[in-house]
Amino acid sequence: MPRVPALVACLAGLLAGSVAAGQIQRPVQAEEMVKHPNFIVFVADDMAWNDCGAYGHPHIRTPNLDRLAREGMRFDRAFLTTSSCSPSRASVLTGRYPHATGAPELHMPLPLEQRMLTESLREAGYYTAAAGKWHLGSPAKVKFNLVREGGPPSGADFWVPTLRERPKDRPFFLWLAAIDPHRPYRQAPVARPHANTDVLVPPFLPDTDVVRQDLADYYDEISRFDTNVGLVLKELDAQRAARDTFVLFLSDNGRPFPRCKTTLYDDGIRTPFIIRFPGRVKPKTVTRSVVSSVDIAPTVLELAGVKSPPAFQGHSFTQVLTNPKAKAREYAYAEHNWHDYRAFERAVRSSRYTYIRNWLPELPGTPPADAVSSPTFQQMRTLRDQGKLNEVQRGCFTTPRAPEELYDVEKDPHSFHNLATDPKHREVLERMRKALADWQQETGDQFDREKLTPDRFDRESGASLTKAKGKG
Repeated sequence: MPRVPALVACLAGLLAGSVAAGQIQRPVQAEEMVKHPNFIVFVADDMAWNDCGAYGHPHIRTPNLDRLAREGMRFDRAFLTTSSCSPSRASVLTGRYPHATGAPELHMPLPLEQRMLTESLREAGYYTAAAGKWHLGSPAKVKFNLVREGGPPSGADFWVPTLRERPKDRPFFLWLAAIDPHRPYRQAPVARPHANTDVLVPPFLPDTDVVRQDLADYYDEISRFDTNVGLVLKELDAQRAARDTFVLFLSDNGRPFPRCKTTLYDDGIRTPFIIRFPGRVKPKTVTRSVVSSVDIAPTVLELAGVKSPPAFQGHSFTQVLTNPKAKAREYAYAEHNWHDYRAFERAVRSSRYTYIRNWLPELPGTPPADAVSSPTFQQMRTLRDQGKLNEVQRGCFTTPRAPEELYDVEKDPHSFHNLATDPKHREVLERMRKALADWQQETGDQFDREKLTPDRFDRESGASLTKAKGKG
């Protein structure tokens, strides 16, 4: 595939453009361009895998995400490398697991020396831009031609202008990251707010009016995210560029509720994952192939005709795009590091089973600080003290926890019944335990209790214990 000459790419970097308030722009000049597919990646902030119509939710209004699924492929076994905002995003863009990026914990800036997929795309003549929530730190901004932060309240106000104002003489990669549906919630951010009766309360949460209202507010922000996706798709159609554009939608982690965000259960690491790519992906297709968010970078580069750098730890799943039954990988791997609270957990997810190893079983499964201070968790504290929570609902308060967990997710979708001590599942346990050990050795992942970041928020109230970096 013809590429921009290395000298031209180097000179383009040296002639980087100006820095303006809220954005960084570095125009790249190319001697000649060849036609390659465009890429748009939509990133929701804290959205569960099954909280949209495309994945079967009967009440959340997501017509544009549903449209992407009708016109493309829905992945039913897509997993994140972590259920934590900035480490998850860093993992996608570097094709590396969080512990290997140099930014495994919340709010850590991605080190400058980490290679991002956008660098390879730029060297191949692509225009690269990010708009919306930026959660990768200042050093990583030089990896894009343009970074436009913000766009409140949804984080999407700059999405359409970024698409509209792009150079029209080169292929593009756009990273469009929302703030929605991240906490805090403000009521009625959409014209048709969801009612409490629209809510499906997961069985690990108490079914109360307070919880229903909290979830309804969360639903509203998902709908606002969906509306902004629709505006970008409309602009793409207006530019007659849709047919040449690969569109991917995913979330960075699970919903910000107890037993979801930051956990290694499916409600934490399983992500909505929809790809529309006209001419390559057949409409209305569904795949059960296991894919990981660490695989996105090598997949994008392969489709662009660009060689993946050796540092990538993920693997391309391009074969799945034309053959939904193709097998991309046997296992997906995930990790839980510090996100407001001290943690060290690892997981292996196959098509059917989840295996979790917890190095700190003496600590409760506390959700992130924004979820701890939420109406849902605070009511759960009250109900716990009144003896009105069942065993599963008490799980985020309970200690000690099992050091090993094994779940048959096909039979037990919320991972309630731990099979780690069941003799009938001994073979599965040992196989997945070995898979985890091999992965840790291959990727240089080690537990060191002395180096763990301590709690920075109270586990009951969510109040800051120190001058913390913030919430994410």
